[in-house]
Amino acid sequence: MKIKRLRKHGFLESCASSDLAFLLIIYFLIVAGFNINKGFLINLPSLDSTQLVLSEDLLRFNMDAGGNVFHKGEILSLQNTKSIIQTAQFVNPNIAVIVSIDGRTRWQNVVSFVELAQDLEVESFSFSIMDNGAENP
Repeated sequence: MKIKRLRKHGFLESCASSDLAFLLIIYFLIVAGFNINKGFLINLPSLDSTQLVLSEDLLRFNMDAGGNVFHKGEILSLQNTKSIIQTAQFVNPNIAVIVSIDGRTRWQNVVSFVELAQDLEVESFSFSIMDNGAENP
């Protein structure tokens, strides 16, 4: 009489692989929760906002490819830019800062300007990327 032997199953045929997959999924879900996204929190107007901005309330700056900031044709340092924005905020609390940025500018320069606007608690802030061939005023 022949005795039937139980065949040993490999790793692929056992339940251990599904258990391991389940544990890996749980692990990656937990680790994904630790990913902290560091960025800028900018308050955007709601879609149904009817806030009007007058042309007198606009403070325009330009940034060239080298990261130089221009206001009314004059090149400014970040400290001078800060004082201009502070003065404009004192005169008109509803001031809106607009920055036109050359597309070749290093993003660190843009980030520095945005941080400056955040530090000064500018309520309305906007920036746009200019065409690379555009000239600075």
